[in-house]
Amino acid sequence: MNHTFCADLSREQHDPLAGSAAHAERNLLLSWPRSKWQRKLRHASDMSDSLKQTLDTLADDGLRINLIQQPGMEKYQHQIFLMPERRCFRVARWELETFFSAFQSGTSLSQWEQPPLLEDLVLCCTHGTKDKCCAKYGYKTFKALASTVAEHPLPFEVWESSHLGGCRLAASVIILPNVRKYGRITPEQALPFLQAEAHQQRFLPGYRGGSQSTPAQQSAEIAALTHLSTDTAQPTLALISDHGNDQTREIRFQWRLDQRQGELTVHCQATTLWRVDTCADLEQGPTESIVWHAMVNG
Repeated sequence: MNHTFCADLSREQHDPLAGSAAHAERNLLLSWPRSKWQRKLRHASDMSDSLKQTLDTLADDGLRINLIQQPGMEKYQHQIFLMPERRCFRVARWELETFFSAFQSGTSLSQWEQPPLLEDLVLCCTHGTKDKCCAKYGYKTFKALASTVAEHPLPFEVWESSHLGGCRLAASVIILPNVRKYGRITPEQALPFLQAEAHQQRFLPGYRGGSQSTPAQQSAEIAALTHLSTDTAQPTLALISDHGNDQTREIRFQWRLDQRQGELTVHCQATTLWRVDTCADLEQGPTESIVWHAMVNG
């Protein structure tokens, strides 16, 4: 292949963002210096083996765990966030295993607990040891997001994050606790993206769909939002029905916008795309993937 970065190939192929938004609802975020992050999204080179095992066990139980960092944060005093609960903890490194033992057993965590988090978290993947696109594109976007929040009255905390999924869609960004995933967010889009989210609206140029929906439903949702949104408002959507098979689906929504409401049908068609999902796959070459294309029915 003539290209070095999977994200470049993905854009050139018009690989759709829609349908790529799957993500766990329950998230635990652990601050840790990025220089120590290993390829596995929740491991760092200076973690004890027992801490790594504990984090793996929690992940096996359904908790999504990411490492996060902000420039200038304390190296041995860790912040831990639980989402969607908005709980926040401050834990010294030497107490981490005690904290997680208490967490696993349901024991009180009050000695580490901080006031609840009021602002939403914006996580931007900069996990270069996982995929070089996240270093190349992710870090530039993280800096733009952080500086935008510093310069404008926007209700967010911005953090670098380990792997969020969709390396080929760098820069990859997620908003928590609402679990809204975005891809190909550029530094130039930082302000309009954050302004949209501050008004609880999806930033449609980078939106990947509802994280708990199927890929076809995500594609249909984005088509419906694009069709119904105005310059100043977006509709609320409620899924009514989803019928079809592995190749075609008819998805119907009820929508409300201002004083108006109605129903909308979206037809989805599955097609195949030969793509590389990460830069690690470049040498092996592309594999066949299913993607969905959605069209609003009049």
